[in-house]
Amino acid sequence: MVNVIAVIDIGKTNKKIFLFDENFEDVYRNSTRFDEVSDDDGYPCDDIESIENWIQSEIKRIQEEGKYAIKAINFSTHGASLIYLDENGERITPLYNYLKPLNLEEYSEFYDEFGGQEEFSRKTASPAYGMLNTGLQILKLQKEKPAFWNKVTTILHYPQYLSYIFTKKITADFTSVGAHTATWDFDTMQYHKWVSDYKLNLPTPQKGTEAVKINFNGQNIAIGTGLHDSSSSIIPLLEKEKNKEFILLSTGTWIIAMNPFSKESLTQHQLQNNCLCFMTPNKQQIKSSMQFLGKIHEVYLTALSTYFKVDIKKHLNLKVNQKLCQELIYENSRVFLSEGIDDDFEAHPNLLAYYANYETAYYQLVFEISKKVINGIKLISDENSLIKDVYISGGFNKNLIFMTFLKLLKSDIILNISDCKNESALGAALMMKSYL
Repeated sequence: MVNVIAVIDIGKTNKKIFLFDENFEDVYRNSTRFDEVSDDDGYPCDDIESIENWIQSEIKRIQEEGKYAIKAINFSTHGASLIYLDENGERITPLYNYLKPLNLEEYSEFYDEFGGQEEFSRKTASPAYGMLNTGLQILKLQKEKPAFWNKVTTILHYPQYLSYIFTKKITADFTSVGAHTATWDFDTMQYHKWVSDYKLNLPTPQKGTEAVKINFNGQNIAIGTGLHDSSSSIIPLLEKEKNKEFILLSTGTWIIAMNPFSKESLTQHQLQNNCLCFMTPNKQQIKSSMQFLGKIHEVYLTALSTYFKVDIKKHLNLKVNQKLCQELIYENSRVFLSEGIDDDFEAHPNLLAYYANYETAYYQLVFEISKKVINGIKLISDENSLIKDVYISGGFNKNLIFMTFLKLLKSDIILNISDCKNESALGAALMMKSYL
């Protein structure tokens, strides 16, 4: 049998399992999707019960087939998701959706109690994102659902809950508590004062290499504590480029520029421009710019396809038109995106009427996205930073038009295509290498 590390990689849409061998090549993968269910307010949320059952049945099936010997299991999941447990260790609530509305005005007294929204957000490196701040999710549950809250004895982030399914151990990790939760103080690098003031029983975070050994289905397996997916995605590069400083541009629905080498604290200016901090599994800050630009790209691909009556994948076949790139940079027009932080994630097909053809409209869209990405990279770079290398992972690293705009807008950067696949899952596997 081949010794492997299993990684459960949970995205908002796709739920995946990977098996990594001793060379950290993925030798097996499987993927599934689940229909959303409704929470107790009728709002869509992930079907956590079905996800739990799928994870355990996948592990059992692999064990029973006998081709692979699972030595360790780790987890990588999206952030901003909490599980609440009662005194018997049973789940109390659904897995609430981080897109669920939360009125920040209702929490103004809380912010005022701890220095005001701006300073609190700077200190916790957490822009006031509503449900994307898990600390606010906790306050919302306390305030709106006391019947649930009165039963809560333990609060776990999503990756640690998946680990808990196997170990029944209460854990936390730095990547999860450090991901725009509004519970971590980046000035003191410990839980913010409000956590103890509000008597929250949050577990002490531990390093990402920690594991609990259990017997599962007759086999001894080391179970990792799990990681936040964005932070996990930078681990393979940190392992590979040990003598080089770099910025990672992780592209997908979110486009996130990550700088794990920034020594400067987050500023109000950065915070007000979609910057925040994540943390590595070793408690190191990762200054980041997080923008929902991939979503805007996605909705406009549909609008462009409909308006110009072309295939939705037409952009993949466009040749790089350097002259058009330079003309659009010179004109510096803004058509599709907001001047500041984008909060409109719907396409507006009427804007396409300005364009005679698909190519020009698409190039304008990508120019505006690229300009915001470059601004994000500049924002997370320290004042006298000499970092030139930018690694691009995810779907946009195949988009040559995007790459061309980046280079034209900031000629001193060196663009590298990350050859790493499934970075979040691989990062979680690398944390378990001592157990393989």
